[in-house]
Amino acid sequence: MKQIASFALVCLLAAAPATAQDESDGLSLMEEGARLLFRGLMQEMEPALDDLRKFSEEVEPGLRQMMQEMGPALADLIAKIDDFTAYHPPEILPNGDIIMRRKSPLEREQDKVEKGGEIDL
Repeated sequence: MKQIASFALVCLLAAAPATAQDESDGLSLMEEGARLLFRGLMQEMEPALDDLRKFSEEVEPGLRQMMQEMGPALADLIAKIDDFTAYHPPEILPNGDIIMRRKSPLEREQDKVEKGGEIDL
C-alpha cells in the first residue's frame, strides 16, 4: 500500500511542472491575443488620430496667441480665487452677469464631511 501511495505521489509531483508550463503557455496566448486586439484597435484609430494631429497643428498658433494675451489675466484670476472648492458653481443672472458665490464656513464643513463618507456603487 505504501508503494502505491509513494508511486502516486511521485507521479503527481512529476506532473506539477507540466501543469505550470501549460499555464504559462496559456498566459502567453492571452498576451498574444491582447497584443493582436490592441494592434487592430490602433489600425482602426490611426485615421482619426491623424485627423486630430492635423487639427491640432492648425489650431496651435491661435491657442499660443490666446495664451500670450490671456495668460497674465488668467494667472491673476487664479491667484485671487485660490481654492475653487470654496465657491458654489457659477450662476448666470438674467442680465447676463456671471457670479460665483463663496460658500459659508458651515457649507464648507458639510462638504468635507460628505467627502469622507462611504461611496455607494
